Amino acid sequence: MSKVMQQPIGQKRLTNVAVVRLKKNGIRFEIACYKNKVLSWRSGVEKDLDEVLQSHTVYSNVSKGILANSKDLETAFGKGRDKTEICLEILDKGELQIAGKERESQLSSQFRDIATIVMQKTINPETQRPYTISMIERLMHEIHFAVDPNSSSKKQALEVIRELQKHFPIKRCPMRLQLTVPQQNFSSLLEKLNVWNASIVSKDESGSQPSTICEMEPGIFRDCDALIRNLQGRLEILAVSMHGEGDTHVDHSDDHEHVPPSRLAKESADPVVELGERVQRQTISVGNSSTEREVKQNKCSTCDAFVGDSKQYREHFKSDWHKHNLRRKTRQLPPLSAEECLADVEMDDSTEDLKDYSF
Repeated sequence: MSKVMQQPIGQKRLTNVAVVRLKKNGIRFEIACYKNKVLSWRSGVEKDLDEVLQSHTVYSNVSKGILANSKDLETAFGKGRDKTEICLEILDKGELQIAGKERESQLSSQFRDIATIVMQKTINPETQRPYTISMIERLMHEIHFAVDPNSSSKKQALEVIRELQKHFPIKRCPMRLQLTVPQQNFSSLLEKLNVWNASIVSKDESGSQPSTICEMEPGIFRDCDALIRNLQGRLEILAVSMHGEGDTHVDHSDDHEHVPPSRLAKESADPVVELGERVQRQTISVGNSSTEREVKQNKCSTCDAFVGDSKQYREHFKSDWHKHNLRRKTRQLPPLSAEECLADVEMDDSTEDLKDYSF
């Protein structure tokens, strides 16, 4: 007699299930939903309930297929309640059960969103420039920030900014506003702006309604809006976040502003001399910055050397010293100091000259 595998024909397997759990009156109730549909329903994107629920059935344990007791449903939700209404309540108020990797991916994505909002809304008060996204994430890890999946990213970003201001040099980006008030109230407006420490960019006092363009902290915006309403004026937001603009071309032009033409011609004619002078200036700047401000030293991992403050750090990445060590790093060679770099470049040039005269 052949053995036949007996399979239950009445068993209904639930696949692609997202479980929403609600605990009420000490009793656990669950419903089976489709993945990625619960969040769409709660955000208002999905309107069809049948596209969210796999079945209009209330369970006490979805994974084991145990249905909820009818007496427990009446005790928790009241008599005469339809199962669809109970499913709606569980869907709206219950907690979505997700897998560990899926939860980790969701928290990581929200952490990145919060860091992006913080980066867009803050600047470094010394350089008036925004921090990089990697720097913001590192600071958030240092204050041991934990993401709350039930709270919005913007709300948590504002809380992160307030916490970061207690430990690190960071501040909110100022808002740029254009304020227009009647002539008799313009002096009162200027006095109030002075009290708020607002930065006045420009003033236009011509006409019956003078206006001013100013930058202020976002936390004062509501008070400013109320003041403009009381003064019977008009407020216009020109920019929500103001960041410092780049000055690379200005620094580059300042380097050659007081250099004689003969010296510029000599530098352009001899690249080895130009490299030597650049490395010498870089070394001098590193020495001066280390004695004056040791706290704000920036280390270049490629050259394995300290290169001064943030401005000198940016200029270092344009130097031939850094570029030469970067080429050595791609060949898995150790970095060279400034003097060794100069000697290595001179040796390379001598080798190239010998190749030109070889027969």
